[in-house]
Amino acid sequence: MHGSASFGWLLVALCAATGAYCLLRMRSAVEEQRRTAGGEALMGFGMAAMAVPAAVFTPPAWAWSAYAAVFGATALHSLWSARTSPHHRHHLVGETAMVYMSVVMAVSPGPHHHGGAGVPLLTGALLLYFAGYVLLSGVRLVPTGTVAAVGAPGGTRWGDRPELARACRLSMGIAMVAMLLTM
Repeated sequence: MHGSASFGWLLVALCAATGAYCLLRMRSAVEEQRRTAGGEALMGFGMAAMAVPAAVFTPPAWAWSAYAAVFGATALHSLWSARTSPHHRHHLVGETAMVYMSVVMAVSPGPHHHGGAGVPLLTGALLLYFAGYVLLSGVRLVPTGTVAAVGAPGGTRWGDRPELARACRLSMGIAMVAMLLTM
């Protein structure tokens, strides 16, 4: 991605930390949460890799095609999974956005293109979707009334805490908005 190096490194840190927590969530006793967390971990680490500043590392031309292939395959999996789980529809949109950004980076002229890349209508639609998702996710994080006892014996494990999973999704949504804005 382009932009300032400090901005890129902040995105890398945010996405890598989110991916790492999603790996922790894969240890959950709930099977659906494990599957969801695996997809989110892949997305977090993929976004971290894409956000590395171009001044530090410019991936070879074939890397963008590899990103597109990996996220295209995961998008097909999410399309299949969306039949039974509405949350996989969001994964499908996110993975499609990753394919789109990979294709734009693959066909862009030179390693340091600035602005104007991609299809403005599609970029705008993805920006609207993820901005709305970020706002909705932020509202869902606001506490409502009772507070459950956390850390009690037999309480919720770190990988099973729904508010942390929502915070992960919120941070990935924010990172996606930032990455789409820098295209």
